[in-house]
Amino acid sequence: MPDIHIERAHALGLAEARKVAAQWVSQAQDKFAMNCSYELGDSADLVCFSRPGIKGELKVSGSHFAIDATLGFLLGAFQAQIEQQIEKNLDTLLAESGS
Repeated sequence: MPDIHIERAHALGLAEARKVAAQWVSQAQDKFAMNCSYELGDSADLVCFSRPGIKGELKVSGSHFAIDATLGFLLGAFQAQIEQQIEKNLDTLLAESGS
């Protein structure tokens, strides 16, 4: 079971959701030094992200985003703060997109 699970519904459709996901990936790479890979799918995409102490996935569909992440021992102590920051970043990107 992941340490962090976040879901957000939206009405963007897959094309616009991909744009939001690309922004999320850019932030994750630039601000948090995450290694990210983006796999396009027919009805949903999958972003895998990792860095020392955290590993997870962002699932992107035309109607929702789902983030699951597992924290390492040291970052586990900061779970609440990390989860809050991920939620804030995703919510801000969704608000900017008009969802």
